[in-house]
Order: sequence, then structure tokens, then C-alpha cells
Amino acid sequence: MGTLYSVATPIGNLEDITFRALNTLKNVDLILCEDTRVTSKLLKRYEIVTPTKTYHQHTSDKQITFFLDQLKAGKNIAIVSDAGTPSISDPGTVLIAEAISAGITVTPIPGASAIITALQAAGVRTATFSFLGFIPHKKGRQTLLNKIATEKGTMVFYESPHRILKTLAALQDSNRHIVIGRELTKMHEEFVAGTAKEVYEDFANRPKILGEFVVIVHDK
Repeated sequence: MGTLYSVATPIGNLEDITFRALNTLKNVDLILCEDTRVTSKLLKRYEIVTPTKTYHQHTSDKQITFFLDQLKAGKNIAIVSDAGTPSISDPGTVLIAEAISAGITVTPIPGASAIITALQAAGVRTATFSFLGFIPHKKGRQTLLNKIATEKGTMVFYESPHRILKTLAALQDSNRHIVIGRELTKMHEEFVAGTAKEVYEDFANRPKILGEFVVIVHDK
């Protein structure tokens, strides 16, 4: 049997990739990507010519079976997300779980993660923290926001530019403090910290909100 490699890729700055990750991507038979156009920028930068195929949340069961058959036949495959670590709020979990069930070796190649990157510079207590992934759009959204607003401890989640203001508005009257990491490792990287109300007002007064966000809610 071959091996399925779960390879972490940069979340922004293309220099944030390990030697081991590059060697893996060069030497496998196939790279599975959320979006081949995104991954091609990384591969081109490091002159990697390994074939790529698309794998994302809408990949069919038939295609997943094909990839598993390739692994069973001795092919080595790497799976990457558009940015960061596969299976962390990422559809890579499905293929990885199927591979494990089939007795295929899954090898993690660690690297960049937006969660850890944000916590590195947030200055908050991290002995324990809860990672909540993406806040639901509808079902369970208000229940989870109420939990974030009232419970103690450090909580970390992802949010999009389209919903960040709505999420901050829901938390602004809580007694909690917030650190936001925006565009991490990229040219316009920014950290914004303060009370929930202060951070909400900061973004509410901006003419335009761009980027991807890691939100850290904590006790001062």
C-alpha cells in the first residue's frame, strides 16, 4: 500500500513551509488540492511538477473510492488545503478517515495553522483553549454566540469578512475581551485587541472590511 500524507501549507506567506513538506510534495505521485489554481502558486514557487487533482467538500464518493484504490495500489498521495493544515475545519477529514478505515497509513506533515499563528502573538492565556471552527451561519449560531459571550476561558474561531461585523455586534455587550488576527502572515497582517465593544466599534467604523479572521475571545 501507499501512504496518504496530510501536508500543511502556508496560510499566506509562501516562505512558511517546511523542508519536509516540500520534499513530500516533490516525491508523491499525486497532490490532492481544494483548488488546484491556489496550490499551483505554491508549487510553481518551489518548482514542483507533481500532478494535481481537485479534492474538496463536494468530491463524490466515486472519486474518493478512486483515490483510495490508488493508495491501495501503492501510490503515495499528498492532501493539502488552500492554506493551513488539512482536516482542521477542512474537508480533508473525510478522505483521511476513509484511508484509516481501509488500513492505509496516514502521515502528518506539520506546519502552518492560523489558530496557532494567532495565539502566538495574542498575549492571552493558552494553557487551555477551545477551538470552535467556523461559527454556524444559521442553526445553532445564537446558542454558540451566547456561550462565547458568557463562558470563561479562551475561545478561538474563524470568521469571514462578510460576517465578522455581525459576530462582533453579537458579542459587544459581553464582559469579554477580544483579539482579532486579520490577514495573518500576509502584507496587511493586523492584530486588533480590546474589550468586545472596542473591537466592534473599530471594525464598525471601517469603510471596508477585507481579509480572513481568527477571533480570540478571552478573559482579561
